[in-house]
Amino acid sequence: MLPRNREIEKTFCAADNGNREVNDMSEDIFGGFGGLMRGLSGLMPQDDPNVKLLNLQSRLDELKNEEMSVYADAGKSAISEDPGRFREHAEKLSQIRKNIAAAESELAAARQNMQKAEEEEKRSEEMRTCPQCGFCNPEGVKFCQECGTKLGPHVCRACGAQLTPGTKFCGSCGARQEDD
Repeated sequence: MLPRNREIEKTFCAADNGNREVNDMSEDIFGGFGGLMRGLSGLMPQDDPNVKLLNLQSRLDELKNEEMSVYADAGKSAISEDPGRFREHAEKLSQIRKNIAAAESELAAARQNMQKAEEEEKRSEEMRTCPQCGFCNPEGVKFCQECGTKLGPHVCRACGAQLTPGTKFCGSCGARQEDD
């Protein structure tokens, strides 16, 4: 029975060393820069969505690495020690999994908020961009500063339906639209 346990232990250690090599390689490629970026993120505005995403992604990566470390410890304990010691590892894994779920949820919410902000910025820019000449005007301007075309949403004067710029007749009520 002892030789069999040693065989399993050798296999486990080989797998663990292989994982360690992969983790070390990923740390060389991304982890080193990730640590640098985490250090620099303290100097960046904390309300910036990109900084928040970086911090949340770093925290999620740390929690997943912590989870893998606990799995490795539990596996080593299973091979070399009494199986009764798994209770401690199970409690650690349970808490780490809860933290991972919370971090993933927070990261997803931050990504969604960032996407909404980008969409709002895009809509704002579209509203400021002249449909006639393409000039991007500053906020609050009602007429293009380049060619004088009216900016903003185009609606039918009779029924209020949304119109595309340059429409001569409303597609909803047929009312003639005057040129601005």
